[in-house]
Amino acid sequence: MHISEENKISGLIITYNEEQNIEDLIQNLDFVDELIVVDSYSTDKTLEILSKYPHVKVVQNQFENYTKQRNFTLTFATNPWILFLDADERITPELREEILQTIQNPKAKDAYYVYRKFMFNNGPLRFSGWQTDKNFRLFRKEKAHYKEDLLVHETLVVEGTIGILKNKLIHYSYISYNDYKGKMISYGKLKAKELYNKGRKPNFFHYYLKPVYKFLYAYLIRLGILDGQKGVIICYLNALSVYVRYQELKRLNIENKE
Repeated sequence: MHISEENKISGLIITYNEEQNIEDLIQNLDFVDELIVVDSYSTDKTLEILSKYPHVKVVQNQFENYTKQRNFTLTFATNPWILFLDADERITPELREEILQTIQNPKAKDAYYVYRKFMFNNGPLRFSGWQTDKNFRLFRKEKAHYKEDLLVHETLVVEGTIGILKNKLIHYSYISYNDYKGKMISYGKLKAKELYNKGRKPNFFHYYLKPVYKFLYAYLIRLGILDGQKGVIICYLNALSVYVRYQELKRLNIENKE
């Protein structure tokens, strides 16, 4: 129990077909003061599982892009502190304790980055560009919002001070090859729409050289080679997302050419 209203946390989650994740995450967030899930009309058992937890507020909202969905979710939070997790993320006991201590500190910052440990099936991916992966996950509601013009890889705009928590989140992003490939294709198409809205015109460099560079940079410079076969797979799929991005951008420009 928190000692004051100023220290209360709203846990926020956005979902779409997360039956494999949602129950573990709800239980993982048993320390927050309210828990809100905004679901994009899941067609699996996500809502059925959520119905077992009456303390969880569930709202359905049609998905347009990640930024709009996150900002929409923020409007339902009633507490000063926000802990916004993806469905495939988990908080360790050490991180949980650090979060609770941090928000009770009178000198607490307004937003905190959290590093993530990327899990490939049942083991951690130590390199391949993920070794420095971090995102804002804990922040004061009145001090932050998501930047409106980004459709994917959304960015939190913080009007205040920023810190970094010491303990890492566990990120179970890679369930299977096909699952992760689907995510990368989806991200690529959303990024293409974002670039199209900005009037970007792709060329030969974007179509072919940029995906190759993405792979080689992650595999060689960011040491994906040290992750063995796992590194090859992740670096390839991340490069595939870049390839899809510019092929989709090409398609959008052709279809909408006046």
